[in-house]
Amino acid sequence: MPSRRRFFHTAVAGALAFTPKVSRAAAEILDDSGPSPFSLLKPLEGRVRPVEVDEFSKRIEHAQRLMSDGAPKYDALFFAPGTSLYYFTGVRWGLSERLLGLVIPRTGRPILIVPAFEEGRMREKLHLPLEVRIWQEDQSPTNIAAAALAEQGVRSGRMGIEETAGFTFSDHLRQAAPAFEYVSADPVTIACRAHKSAHELELMRLACEATFEVFRATFASLKEGMSQEDIGHLVEAGFAKMKLRGGALVLLGESAALPHGTVKPRSLKEGDAVLIDGGCTVEGYEADVTRTSVFGKPSEKMLRVFEIVRKAQDAALDAARAGRLSGTVDDTARAVVTGAGYGPDYKFFTHRLGHGIGLDGHEHPYLVRGSETVLEPGMTFSNEPGIYIPGEFGLRSEDDMVIAADGPAQLLLPVLLRSWKDPLAEKSSSASTPATPRKNPLCAPPPKIVPRRRAGK
Repeated sequence: MPSRRRFFHTAVAGALAFTPKVSRAAAEILDDSGPSPFSLLKPLEGRVRPVEVDEFSKRIEHAQRLMSDGAPKYDALFFAPGTSLYYFTGVRWGLSERLLGLVIPRTGRPILIVPAFEEGRMREKLHLPLEVRIWQEDQSPTNIAAAALAEQGVRSGRMGIEETAGFTFSDHLRQAAPAFEYVSADPVTIACRAHKSAHELELMRLACEATFEVFRATFASLKEGMSQEDIGHLVEAGFAKMKLRGGALVLLGESAALPHGTVKPRSLKEGDAVLIDGGCTVEGYEADVTRTSVFGKPSEKMLRVFEIVRKAQDAALDAARAGRLSGTVDDTARAVVTGAGYGPDYKFFTHRLGHGIGLDGHEHPYLVRGSETVLEPGMTFSNEPGIYIPGEFGLRSEDDMVIAADGPAQLLLPVLLRSWKDPLAEKSSSASTPATPRKNPLCAPPPKIVPRRRAGK
């Protein structure tokens, strides 16, 4: 699913060394011939450990255990291209009308269905011992998938469909194997993906660290007259300099009063709020961070709103504890905002508190009113309260956090919004210590999941 920053700006694409087109103002800042905050940005080389084959194998084994432990059990799971396909196989594959599909039976070897003319390219990407079945252009890939399952003795039962699989693929599979009951795979896939391993947390921390470095360089380079696009180009170029892919949604002044901005152009002037919301990926794992500063001197109203949002974020961090319901974290942060006069309800704090994050910028579970997912160690979320005052300004502070085995949630990186002038100051309290789940998340039981709520913040 596309994230908001992919939707609202042109993402960095192509080779990792790609440098996006920038305005003259941005180009002068990025010119390496003179001193610039961007000259200090360096790649993460040597610090990134890729996910190895054994880790992918253990993920499949974990899914098969959950399929067996469920009541009722699952007999097979079906995946089309997407982040879940990558999560279980390490294969990244573009979505098209030609199906590359994965079927994981409750026991036995998973089956990968691939177009025959793509077999060579797929095998270059695949390092797991999966059973590969090819299909020619005049054949039905779902018929071949059904036949492969039947050869393993799986002809009926419950088939879980991964949530992002297109209707056309799941419908064709239903026709090819009508003896199955077709249900959502969420109770298995979310139980696997919602709990991050120590290695996954390590990759997410690196993504957060790189995001903070680029944001620091960007805030230090702001100049009057810069457009929102200029500043966005700086962010993109900063990530490219670190050999990463990323970007940001940039909102200035009144534009920041709309959480996802407006199509109206805006240039930076004295007294404007500057909201930067974005991040990058490291080995596919995302960071999602928002910082809001002010260009010049903040008004008294800005200072008051800043304190309210800061307290709401701190309250949410403390409320996000193992064993509690995810919806109560939103309740806690919202109570701070509305109790300070910015209510009722969603009037000024217009979106949910946060979303799960990992291989997708927005993924299960969600920190939203009424959500009854039980928080468990290793779950990761954005924590992003905001106040948006139409016609004036908006302020959002967003950090990524992980549920700890004991105590409050822990920031993936100890950096919080502490002042208008320094939106990326380090925090020294104990809450800044990165958390590692007490037990291997791959052995965790499935959480209780509420219906998906992806749209918006």
